[in-house]
Amino acid sequence: MNKPAQHLRLMAGSTIGSVVEWYDFFVFATCAVLVFDKAFFPTADRYTGILLGLGTFAAGFLARPFGGAIFGLLGDRLGRKDTLVWSLMLMGSATFAMGLLPTYAQAGLLAPALLVLLRLLQGIAVGGEATGAILIVAETVPARTRGFWTSFPMTGAAFANLLATASIGLIQVWFGSTAFSEWAWRIPFLLSAVLVGLGLWMRRSLIEPPAFEALRKQQSVARNPLSESLRQWKAPMIQTLLLKAAENVVLYLFTTFFLVLVTQHLGLSRAWGLTALFWGSAIEIPIILLAAHASDVVGRRPVTAIGLLGALGAAVALFSLQPNTAYQTLMAMTVLALTCHGIALGGMSAWFTELFPARVRFSALSTSYQVASVIGGSVAPLVGTFLLDRTGTPMAVAMYAAAMIAPALLVCLICAETKGALLDATEHEPQELDSNQGRQLTSSVSA
Repeated sequence: MNKPAQHLRLMAGSTIGSVVEWYDFFVFATCAVLVFDKAFFPTADRYTGILLGLGTFAAGFLARPFGGAIFGLLGDRLGRKDTLVWSLMLMGSATFAMGLLPTYAQAGLLAPALLVLLRLLQGIAVGGEATGAILIVAETVPARTRGFWTSFPMTGAAFANLLATASIGLIQVWFGSTAFSEWAWRIPFLLSAVLVGLGLWMRRSLIEPPAFEALRKQQSVARNPLSESLRQWKAPMIQTLLLKAAENVVLYLFTTFFLVLVTQHLGLSRAWGLTALFWGSAIEIPIILLAAHASDVVGRRPVTAIGLLGALGAAVALFSLQPNTAYQTLMAMTVLALTCHGIALGGMSAWFTELFPARVRFSALSTSYQVASVIGGSVAPLVGTFLLDRTGTPMAVAMYAAAMIAPALLVCLICAETKGALLDATEHEPQELDSNQGRQLTSSVSA
């Protein structure tokens, strides 16, 4: 596809599914902090209840590598398009069912057990969605604009956070905080059915990217893509893991743990926290697109490094806020934090896809991507809440963020640039590479 209209259709089909899946994920994350301690763990004290709620949130991350392996195999063997449809259906079904769950008061221990089961299904679904949506775009668009186009699926998380915070905030305003805690929390989960229907309708127009079709015609599809990835592509898998783990820690500290910070440490209202997240997420969307375009111009490494360094500074600023801080200050720090996260995220999707060949790309990227989510995103809210409870200061959380960001900055420093690299021999277009850049894809693997 070379025409802008075709690219826009491709972008819309891949992004809408990402928005749906991440909406489901963030609704769960928000309710884990605000509601689940009372609905599913009422016998625990306040902090323990929140930790248990965040524990169910983390359970979904533990399932994501399995989802990455399963959908990676399907994506590399059968195709990208159908894999994205199946992952979307699984996520939608699990999320809708959450809206129908009994509470602890109604079913005892069966209630949290069912919650964990459905959360595991969510994690498996995201394991296939997160990378599949990137690949179907990256393997189709021109190399010179790959960063920009592949950033659209990455905006799905920011759009989803926008939808999740808006829907939960409006429901609390409409029904009141008491009703929300008792029963109205179910509404955002049930509304996901509408979004899933829209996502499936949009994705039916997608086609397999030329890179994968060429492999299928040549009968070069990998028999065991994960095994082949682990044997031959360990270095770029580790590179992807370190970068994604740092980005994931930053994301979930600035979103999920942020609500714990606001309500438990700063002593501010849920509404303030949700409103700040809403506007921070809204501003992050164009930031991701601008950063992605910048990565097409100056490279993936500098843009990612600037974003990670900025995120570290933003973490120090956000987590140094004192109780009863002014709303304007909270808003400014939230916008700053998510802006820096957006810069770090902008060029990552293109960078990751440029590290692997088509025959193992889905499996290699999904596996490293999702293992990173376990190391980073799954435990970040838990670690943040634990450190806050034990130390009494959020600055301990900023130190944790620094420890996770440092290895990713080292990757940015020592690994080769991949901007403009051809993904496969099926790509034919005028290149902007000099003789040194032409060897970037190979050198990045051995770095």
